[in-house]
Amino acid sequence: MIRLEKLSLLRGSTRLLEEANLNIHSGWKLALVGANGAGKTSLFKLLLGELQADAGEVSLPSRKQIAHMAQEVSSSNRSALEYVLDGDLRLREIQTSLAKAEAEHSPAVGALHAELEAIDGYRAESRAHQLLDGLGFAPGDANRPVNAFSGGWRIRLNLAQALMSRSDLLLLDEPTNHLDLDATLWLENWLRNYPGTLILISHDRTFIDAVASHVVHLYQRQLSLYKGNYSAYERMRAERLAQQQAAFSKQQERIAQIENFVRRFKAKASKAKQAQSRIKELERMEMISAAHIDSPFTFRFDSSEKLSSPLLSLYQADLGYPGAQILGGIKLSLVPGQRIGLLGRNGAGKSTLVKSLVGDLPLLSGSRQGGEHLSVGYFAQHQLEALDLDASAMLHLQRMDPKATEASLRSFLGSFGFSGDDALEPIRRFSGGEKARLALALIAWTKPNLLLLDEPTNHLDLEVRHALTLALQSFEGAIILVSHDRHLLANTVDQFLLVADGKVEEFAGDLDDYHAWLASARQEQKPSIGSESKSNSAADRKEQKRLEAERRAKLRPLKQQVEKLEKLVDSTSEKLGAIETQLADPDIYSDARKAELKQLLAQQAELSKVLALAEEEWMESQEALEIIEAQLTLQPRD
Repeated sequence: MIRLEKLSLLRGSTRLLEEANLNIHSGWKLALVGANGAGKTSLFKLLLGELQADAGEVSLPSRKQIAHMAQEVSSSNRSALEYVLDGDLRLREIQTSLAKAEAEHSPAVGALHAELEAIDGYRAESRAHQLLDGLGFAPGDANRPVNAFSGGWRIRLNLAQALMSRSDLLLLDEPTNHLDLDATLWLENWLRNYPGTLILISHDRTFIDAVASHVVHLYQRQLSLYKGNYSAYERMRAERLAQQQAAFSKQQERIAQIENFVRRFKAKASKAKQAQSRIKELERMEMISAAHIDSPFTFRFDSSEKLSSPLLSLYQADLGYPGAQILGGIKLSLVPGQRIGLLGRNGAGKSTLVKSLVGDLPLLSGSRQGGEHLSVGYFAQHQLEALDLDASAMLHLQRMDPKATEASLRSFLGSFGFSGDDALEPIRRFSGGEKARLALALIAWTKPNLLLLDEPTNHLDLEVRHALTLALQSFEGAIILVSHDRHLLANTVDQFLLVADGKVEEFAGDLDDYHAWLASARQEQKPSIGSESKSNSAADRKEQKRLEAERRAKLRPLKQQVEKLEKLVDSTSEKLGAIETQLADPDIYSDARKAELKQLLAQQAELSKVLALAEEEWMESQEALEIIEAQLTLQPRD
């Protein structure tokens, strides 16, 4: 059992917990919920020993093996497979000892082999491959170095490493943030079968519902335990709040009665004793606070007044990148009121379809036709990186609508949770969730009639997700939504399109049917004994090599572009660094060097612009390369 007794925890001047108590029994699957900044991640660090309690005690069972999902992005040269295997510390200890014993011809070799057998060490690579496969990695990815993957995929490797660990306690902080729906469904099943104690932080209520046996709410510096999943927690908390509000109202009535009595009779000698008694009753009374839900988010998406039908159409469109088609023969016509969710495995082309609809990705062939009054609101994760970090939320809106009054802008930003100084300070200090909220606010201000949303809930907490769900429900335009948040999908769309095998087709079913489809597709991908023996023939091996050569040829132009842009980013960064070193010299600001200073500042501005454009193009090219690589691995190889 894990015990937290009279625990107090501060971060800087902020008191996160104050004399909080919690007992966590072995085998529980517990979800931590609460507003951003309530202390969920700090509690994790406390359990990991990275933070110390300011008061109270934290008691963990002796010899408890703790695994956690690292949030830092590794730049290791080790292969993905070896990186995941590193999560099993006992396996690595035995392998190291065994290599040494074999080199020394030690008699301990036999015992070490027996120990390796006892921990199922000979199947370790197989288990690691299963983890990589379940989390969406392509078959050839196991041999790629960790630093060849993008940041999101490296976080997936961190998750796989944590799952590989031989742990009694598993701590997962937002494990689904970088997963698509397929990998999220797989992870759910894995965690349900995990035999140890699980503590997770997640803003995906459906994920919590599927995994958690208990919920702990961090609220007002306390830890409140609820038995059951997130839906059960919501019901019980609503009941508690109702009871609290009833008790508060009753107490307020009693306080009013006492104050009225004291006011009337305190000066009368005959009633003075009773008045003093009432005053003492008031002093002894433990005040009950009014019940309320802390949610400052009440935003909405208003549609533009003018609508076209159809809003946007694709006719016989082939989508993808030069030299690599991802989707072909697409026919799609979007009309006001349509609510479409895109389903499909990672790399199948969902984001490619959205980018093509936006117009960011030119069609390979076919046509894209926008309606006369088309107004698109587009959300994607890369847009957060395009925000001006030195501008405030207010300034972002003012640039979009210079004629808008400050009062109207403040009121609008307040509905997205940006009020007071938060609306006026540079967004550089904003968290990922706050930047995502701002990006949604910028979209809402334009009053679009078509919303194209690619994973809009990443980094959003439960309260903002709830507000987003309500806003989409009342939106009168058309919606295309890509999300691994099943609660959002189930409550905002009424039609699904399946992106698979280079096609986009209507999916006749709900998310449960899609889960079954995924399981069936995964089973079909497993090679049979016959196919394995067939692929061993010389002719098949020759044909396979030919196909792989074709795939490499398709990827070569894009890889060359990525390499070219990487070199441009590196060289520009180096030049910019040299100029900034010169600008750090106080002497450059003397009157005698005004001309030189002016020239350096101009060069700095120009290089900064070049660097920003190069980095953006490099990220888009890198993303395109990863999509095409994933798409090619889905093609049959025999």
